[in-house]
Amino acid sequence: MKRDDKKLSIIGAGAVGTAAAQWAVTRSVADTIVLLDVVEGLPQGKALDLVQTSPLTGSEADVLGTNDYADTADSDVVIITAGLARRPGMSRGDLLDKNVQIIREVTEEVARYSPNACLIVVTNPIDAMVYTVFKVSGFPKQHVVGMAGVLDSARYRTFIAQALDVAPRDVTALVMGIHGDNMLPLVRLASVGGVPVEALLSKEEIEEIVYRTQHGGAEIVGHLKTGSAFSCPGLAAVEMAQSILRDEKRVLPCAVYLEGEFGISGIFLGVPVVLGRDGVERILEFPLSQEEQEALGRSVEAVKRQIAATGL
Repeated sequence: MKRDDKKLSIIGAGAVGTAAAQWAVTRSVADTIVLLDVVEGLPQGKALDLVQTSPLTGSEADVLGTNDYADTADSDVVIITAGLARRPGMSRGDLLDKNVQIIREVTEEVARYSPNACLIVVTNPIDAMVYTVFKVSGFPKQHVVGMAGVLDSARYRTFIAQALDVAPRDVTALVMGIHGDNMLPLVRLASVGGVPVEALLSKEEIEEIVYRTQHGGAEIVGHLKTGSAFSCPGLAAVEMAQSILRDEKRVLPCAVYLEGEFGISGIFLGVPVVLGRDGVERILEFPLSQEEQEALGRSVEAVKRQIAATGL
């Protein structure tokens, strides 16, 4: 690699990791893209398949599949997707005990080989897993971030666009809080082409959209039966990685470590942030209504319970 080349590593070659790798290749977000998994042959085969898309996509990225963390050395960004996925009847909390140990082991290896990387955590339950990565890695808070709000906001924007029969890209909407049933899709800030959604939809229609957003993951799990969402989560993680790798300064809702912002301290929670070369460059704090503060408080309590269960 040349000194100014960018390297992205993706840990876990399951559905989400593979989707992230595919989006990363398609978008050419890095010069080198590494896909790692513990299963021999799995990342190698998927990487070979991806690199063969280069004549069609125009991507010039080097794509490597591996079982060896040494191949991820000196990554600029690492996306962590390793862990078990939800199945029907399981909550994100049900995954906590099983995934904490997996994430601890992954983090130790990633930190060993890429001590200056920015880490993007996708494994569920995200708010607890990103806290685990933060504690185990010892990395500065700006270099550890959880993917949640980008995905949840994309779902929120999609449902609003469908209700109004408009282009999704013209919908602006923000989801804050936990990645779970207590997430907070902000209604008063949602708009279409600058027009407030509250002026275009009834209260009942908005409540239905909010509920569907909060349970968007479970809806997909219910259809798939044996897995969970993968394409949009993979793209959401790459959207974040791209902003860091290219220093785009995108404003994206992400799970970050709070130290007084929004009156919250000591946990990771989804809030709007600026992502650039240095990772989380700043948090965009703004006044919340009393109702919004109470809703965010429910997210905080849920995250605290998850963190306590990690034993960290």
